[in-house]
Amino acid sequence: MTTSYDVKFFEISRNKSSKTPSYVVRWSVARKRSSKTYRTKALAESFLSDLRQAAKRGEAFDVETGLPASMLKAKDSRTVLEFARAFIEMKWPHAAAKSRDSISDALATVLPALTKERAGRPDGRALRTALRKYVLLPEGKRPKTPPEHVSTVAWLEAASLGLSSLEETKTIRLALDALALCLDGKAAAPTTIARKRAVFHALPEYAVELDELPSNPLHKVRWKPPKTTDTVDPRVAVNPRQAQELLTAVTYVGRRGRGRRLMALFACMYYAALRPAEAVGLRVQDCHLSASGWGRLTIDVSRPEVNTHWTDSGDAHEERGLKHRGRADVRVVPIPPDLVKILRQHIEEFGTAKDGRLFRSERDGVVASTAYTEVWQQARLLAFTPAQVASPLAKRPYDLRHAAVSLWLNAGVPAPDVAERAGHGVDVLLRVYAKCIDGQQEIANKRIGDALAA
Repeated sequence: MTTSYDVKFFEISRNKSSKTPSYVVRWSVARKRSSKTYRTKALAESFLSDLRQAAKRGEAFDVETGLPASMLKAKDSRTVLEFARAFIEMKWPHAAAKSRDSISDALATVLPALTKERAGRPDGRALRTALRKYVLLPEGKRPKTPPEHVSTVAWLEAASLGLSSLEETKTIRLALDALALCLDGKAAAPTTIARKRAVFHALPEYAVELDELPSNPLHKVRWKPPKTTDTVDPRVAVNPRQAQELLTAVTYVGRRGRGRRLMALFACMYYAALRPAEAVGLRVQDCHLSASGWGRLTIDVSRPEVNTHWTDSGDAHEERGLKHRGRADVRVVPIPPDLVKILRQHIEEFGTAKDGRLFRSERDGVVASTAYTEVWQQARLLAFTPAQVASPLAKRPYDLRHAAVSLWLNAGVPAPDVAERAGHGVDVLLRVYAKCIDGQQEIANKRIGDALAA
């Protein structure tokens, strides 16, 4: 096989010779032209993006086929498991750690269902563990399989169905049915099913790109997942008095000021509607704390927590850009005097980490979600009645953000301004918080009545 790094890409063009709409991807390797035609422009753009990402990673391209090494590996796959491994190799370099985790989780759910009837089948938990910890990691990240999992991995490799079997409806249904269940046999949450199905949909889609399947077989299966809802339950949102009582209760939690060190973290989630990963990454240089009146936070960093398996650095809190935004984007959030005062007092009492982070563990590390969640649960016990503790009210720290956005909307702040502060699109904001907007119907009725009277 002759390879080259001399790769050039051309713009996607409409295939004018075809009666039905189609789009052509053209590129060259060592000046040898290659092309591929797709039914839709979206598919063509997806394939071209994969090629560009491979070139960006420094992969060598095969001169004869025009394909990068990762795609050739996928084309050489004979089983679903082999193709899934190649799919992960392709996705890994340009996927966020959370996305890598999500891809692995979804494929570890469906791959045990895409196997032959073969003696010695390990139980579901052993199969899931082997897939998540060893099999579905790129070669460079894959640890040596320990003795207790060697037989499980060997069984998976031997029992995996052929890739062409995905063309059979009954095979696809096995995978979809597996997505709908947890390991204990109970029904999975609708949002979990939807997320995993989206990942599984991408697997045969990639096979179509490489001409390994004629079409995505999921498109011909009539299978309806449970309906999902992405609206916020209004019962989780605390009112301002309850929020203040919770923040006070946090300061009484734990020894050596454990809760007091985290009170300002929760205050950022409530007064500025920061996501927990944004609050954890907040630095002193991001804070503009005026001597009086309102201040502002300039948010450009997020530190989502994920298992170190999925990160490049081996750190559980890799620094990322803002959610749903470009890496260089920033979000400016005005903050009320109450939060300005809290942050000033926090900095004065606890200082900052070496890199300027406001919130840190006792060893100067990034605050773990388990640490602040434990403090939060203890604070709820101190601040709430038994009935409130048993209710969904502020069940998670993230619910402080929901409370903040709900408060702003109900105060009459225009939706575009709320969306900008919270880091949402306006359409998503109104859909997610539709059930939390109170008191607006009476105002709307009065305006309509006034208009009719005029």
